[in-house]
Amino acid sequence: MYILFFLFGLIMGSFFNVVGLRVPKKESLIWPGSHCTNCQTSLKVIDLVPVVSYIFTYGKCRYCGREISFIYPTIEGLTGILFAYSYIQFESPFALFGAILLISLLMIVFVTDISYLIIPDRVLIVFAISFILYRVWVPTTPWWGAWLGALLGFGLLLLFAILSRGGMGGGDIKLFAVLGLMFGWIDIFLVLFLASLVGSIFGVSMLLLRKVQRKQHIPFGPFIVTAAIIVLFWGEQIWRLYF
Repeated sequence: MYILFFLFGLIMGSFFNVVGLRVPKKESLIWPGSHCTNCQTSLKVIDLVPVVSYIFTYGKCRYCGREISFIYPTIEGLTGILFAYSYIQFESPFALFGAILLISLLMIVFVTDISYLIIPDRVLIVFAISFILYRVWVPTTPWWGAWLGALLGFGLLLLFAILSRGGMGGGDIKLFAVLGLMFGWIDIFLVLFLASLVGSIFGVSMLLLRKVQRKQHIPFGPFIVTAAIIVLFWGEQIWRLYF
């Protein structure tokens, strides 16, 4: 089962790359088929095996030789690992389904934000509806915890955006509202804290290494994704350690 979930994650990771790269450009997810963005050559089945094709082609297009973005195998491999680990971590099929649903959103957000510096509303709307249905089916304890989490997630990020005079993107604000539905009002605070901590460490490190300028925009989405994954798997242990 671990292997099946890993393989399923690899396949879904490949699809998440397509969603993350095409939706912000308002392109169809179906047409045209997978192709090299440089030479426009349609890719064959052998070119589309998750992670494996990237390794065997040395990260380059077989037809024109242009380097393929490392984000493709990264998302594929990471999704496979996270799906398999979810199966290990969550005994309840309901919790497992929720984890896979959440990871799916996080992987797509990572691709869109790191590639285009945006988190598309269309992606958030689809998952907001999915999370609402999930919370109706699998409510938090108390039941209003998810709805308060969405309200707090939206309100806190909106407050930060106002105080920082636009330092927080609208996509990040709406993403936190959607995440609040899954995490509830307590864990959404932990997600925010960890995302800010990881983002701050990364930002200061890049400044010290002179890789970024002081006022250069850095996407916050990848840090939210990192924090959400940490809280998903180890949030309870972190709270226990804290108290």
